[in-house]
Amino acid sequence: MNEIGLGRRATVHDVARAAGVSLATVDRVLNGRPGVRATTAEKVEAAIAAIGFQRDLGASLLARARDLKLTFIIPDGSNEFMASLADAVTRCASQALSERMHLQTQRIKPLDGHALVQALAALEPRDCDCALVVASQEPAVVAAVDAASRRGVVVMTLVSDLPASLRRHFIGIDNTAAGRTAAALMGRFLPRGGKVAVIAGSLHLRDHADRLAGFAAALADDFPAIAIIGPIEGHDERSQTQSIVGDLLTRHPDLGGIYNLGAGNAGLVAALDTSGRAGAIRVIAHELTGPTRGGLRSGAIDVVLDQNPDGEIRAALAAARALALGGTGSIPVDPIEIGIFLRDNLR
Repeated sequence: MNEIGLGRRATVHDVARAAGVSLATVDRVLNGRPGVRATTAEKVEAAIAAIGFQRDLGASLLARARDLKLTFIIPDGSNEFMASLADAVTRCASQALSERMHLQTQRIKPLDGHALVQALAALEPRDCDCALVVASQEPAVVAAVDAASRRGVVVMTLVSDLPASLRRHFIGIDNTAAGRTAAALMGRFLPRGGKVAVIAGSLHLRDHADRLAGFAAALADDFPAIAIIGPIEGHDERSQTQSIVGDLLTRHPDLGGIYNLGAGNAGLVAALDTSGRAGAIRVIAHELTGPTRGGLRSGAIDVVLDQNPDGEIRAALAAARALALGGTGSIPVDPIEIGIFLRDNLR
């Protein structure tokens, strides 16, 4: 058994010996730089797998002569999930600093494309290696993401994607699958069919549009007796969502269910409580926050689909670090799983 087999950590020297190449060639392969033949790169990759080499990311960052700077651009306002996302960045900051990553958070006006464009335009590579943004789909936002990318800032989307842009990676759940999951649950809640109201924050957000598409498609396929009312945009605001739900309950006394695929859930619960119909209408919401926890406990909400903000930020940090260290292909991060919470399994 060789030294590595006895427990010594494999080094780049071991990789070079195993592959029969120079240290410079190993360095080019590890950092995704050109100048290596495909067959040689395959030999290096095979050697890495065979000896169990793991890159020392801290040392790699140290070799860059400066730390990695990450900027999270997250909407402000009354959206409880966005607040929890920003709090997750704060919770991860200390550990990230020990790994030579500096995190900062900018909170901007929610659903304001102009504010996001301005925030992206202000980013420069000397101050920001990677920007992680919750983005809407306006053309100006796409253009701003593309411009920042061309300036040398790695841009990744968080929660809501911009696949037509030059963003390098998306961190979030499969929102179409989330919508289909909501439909599968709602269909079982209402086996005889009926009316279900759909409330969105804004259909300019890709995650909301994808959830709606998945929900509508799954109902049409599997539960055609359910009719959708809406979608109605509540702009993720508590008061506006409360007003929308109150109006729906007045105009549709036979309403069987509500799917709120955005935020504003405090307003949703308040409207149900005020109407006296909490618990009589099947309700599915997103994100495990204070208001949705309270709604689950009281019976106003039946199911919450959650995407775990702490896990999302950890995945974002792993992807940002891999990209900053020269990754050019797909980024190996664990998918964000969709959590399904009822009153019975609240943690």
